[in-house]
Amino acid sequence: MPAPPASGGTDPTEDTGHTARTERTEPTARAALAAALRRRRTRCVLVCTALGLAAVALVLVGLATGPYPLSPGELARILAGGPEATGGGSFVFWRLRAPTVALGVLAGAAFALSGALFQTLVRNPLASPDILGISGGASVAAVFGLLVLGVSGIGLSLLALAGGFGVALAIYALAWRGGVGAYRFVLVGVGFAFAGQAVLGYLISRGDVREVSRALAWTVGGIGGARWDSIAVLAVALAILLPALALTRPALQALQLGDPQAGGLGVRVEHTRLGILALAVTLAALTTAVTGPIAFVAFIAPPIARSLVRDGGPALVAAALTGVCVVLGADAALGAFLPDSPVPVGIVTGAIGAPYLLWLLATGRS
Repeated sequence: MPAPPASGGTDPTEDTGHTARTERTEPTARAALAAALRRRRTRCVLVCTALGLAAVALVLVGLATGPYPLSPGELARILAGGPEATGGGSFVFWRLRAPTVALGVLAGAAFALSGALFQTLVRNPLASPDILGISGGASVAAVFGLLVLGVSGIGLSLLALAGGFGVALAIYALAWRGGVGAYRFVLVGVGFAFAGQAVLGYLISRGDVREVSRALAWTVGGIGGARWDSIAVLAVALAILLPALALTRPALQALQLGDPQAGGLGVRVEHTRLGILALAVTLAALTTAVTGPIAFVAFIAPPIARSLVRDGGPALVAAALTGVCVVLGADAALGAFLPDSPVPVGIVTGAIGAPYLLWLLATGRS
């Protein structure tokens, strides 16, 4: 008969059994975790590939279709000849369609990335630059420059940047209570958005009639009439901002866990939040200066991307590609259904985004 365990001690056979079970379970858990991570990475790659192919298809549609359709052979000939290519098709391509499509790609990616940063930073799907008044602040400054100061080009971009930053800093300061709460940040931002609309209305009502029509078209937001110099400014800004954005991704993911957890991981919470906020505001304000506030792209593209990727992260690449698809898809829809009417693309994105906002509010997902 085996001897009973000593009082207050542990049966050695139980210890041995527990150790054996632990040794069998740990490799199984590690294998399951590795398999789950592989599935997430595979899904992310597949989603980004599909979105990239959709964006390329929409680029080709934007370049080839319209009142003057271009065949694949003509497109190849014009691209091979560059801006110096001759023929009626080259004028349509380089002066009208290529700038529009290029601006649509840059604007869609920039607005979507800005929205993804805001929503991840405050962990709230309502937090996008157009809902929070960042785009409104940039719009007020740009319209003030157009109607009152008569500036354009780089000066207009700088004014819009200053307007966006001014509103963002004011929201941050008013939302601060020993830290920035998500709901306070969103509510203060919504207040600034309404105030921006009021100032815009005042500026437009007091402006010169000829300039007011230009400002009104700009406030809707669109990619028609794009100019290569403005596109170059936005492209250079993105070339500078995107590497900085990639560097902040680990800290952004840590902030998703909450401020205490991010601080525990060694993240300087407020410094990091301010830096990411500056990136998001710069993306939104500079793009707004070039295209006007194209409604709801920053609002709807990130959640669509996150729902497709499902990895729990900010899904920045997928969000940028989704933004490109939203802007170019809206432009293609306008070309298909209203080919003879110069309707700004912001009207279509607004028609898509408004029901989504109502759905968010109705289902309480905010």
